[in-house]
Amino acid sequence: MGRPTIVNVKAAFFDLDKTVIAKSSLGALGPEFHARGLIRRSTLVRGLGQNLWFLWFGADQNKMEKIRENVMKLTAGWDRDEVRQLVTETLNEVIEPLIYAEAMEIIEHHLAEGDEVWIVSSSPVEVVDPFAELLGITGAIGSRAAIDERNRYTGTLEFYAQGENKAVAMRELAAERGIDLSQSSAYSDSETDEPMLDAVGHPYAVNPDRALARIAHERGWPILTFSHPVRAHDRKGSRTPVIIGAAVVGVLAVAGRILRRVDED
Repeated sequence: MGRPTIVNVKAAFFDLDKTVIAKSSLGALGPEFHARGLIRRSTLVRGLGQNLWFLWFGADQNKMEKIRENVMKLTAGWDRDEVRQLVTETLNEVIEPLIYAEAMEIIEHHLAEGDEVWIVSSSPVEVVDPFAELLGITGAIGSRAAIDERNRYTGTLEFYAQGENKAVAMRELAAERGIDLSQSSAYSDSETDEPMLDAVGHPYAVNPDRALARIAHERGWPILTFSHPVRAHDRKGSRTPVIIGAAVVGVLAVAGRILRRVDED
């Protein structure tokens, strides 16, 4: 007989960019790619401009698709092992300082409750997997690029973890691991992640763009504001984060109920 399927597991799913960290992960890694000779300076400057636009105004489905196409063209021919090595070597210096303290508090709260915690991001698995390890969480879902026989990117994707695909991947993961999505939570900043938020029983809009803020108000979803980046390693040994995280989640749950009553009135 096979192993019995675990049921009634709760999980928390976090988008990465502008939800757990303060800006685009790929944008943050841009200078490192340039330093390694993988991209030209003009590409770096253009990418930083796009990152600032994304940071301040968000990105709708069309913008996300254009970003995806540009990134795929850019990475064609890159060696996957070289990219993994670059990310591993620079994660602590480049990405870790961008982590929101508020996100860490809530992640720690979920872990203390025994929940699984997953990053769900359109960024490539070469970025999100090491980041999940850095945070000490359960795992990550990310985009998977096609690789040729020389272990180089072809410029195409096998799986794009964006929009409805995020929800599809979450449902597949839930079926595999016995996760009860109705009792689980999700956190994201973008309208494009509406399917991801709608897939769980406890959705939270984090630093939402205008479209997601409107959806959150209409549906009574609590809205979180994250604004204080902090290194994950700086928080180790602290006794306060779990308590604070529990308070944040509790207050937001109450706020959500209040918003729903106001809308009904």
